[in-house]
Amino acid sequence: MKVKLDENLGLLHVAILKEYGHEVDRVTDEGLSGSSDNAIWEKVCAAKRFFITLDTDFSDIRKFPPKSHPGILLLRPKGKGKFAVERVLRKVLKDYSLDLLSGCLTVADEEFTRIRS
Repeated sequence: MKVKLDENLGLLHVAILKEYGHEVDRVTDEGLSGSSDNAIWEKVCAAKRFFITLDTDFSDIRKFPPKSHPGILLLRPKGKGKFAVERVLRKVLKDYSLDLLSGCLTVADEEFTRIRS
């Protein structure tokens, strides 16, 4: 699956997704760091990429209704740092195929993964 990572995710997270066979690029690779959510979202949708972020602004289903986009995975680790994010990302990838989450808003932490389709 084609995946785009928001600017708050790094090369470690790219490597994890590639381990699972995904084609990954990052907002920072396109020079979009610091861009508005709307500008980033336009690129995500134009490229038809599943979007992974830590930004809770993307959890508003009124603005990003399920089935109207390629899919959003919002990671909400309880801890801070890239390894806390890594643990949540690995848990989601172990438990779910991103293909199944396509078009959905998925919110995950260390304990629960909530899927809104």
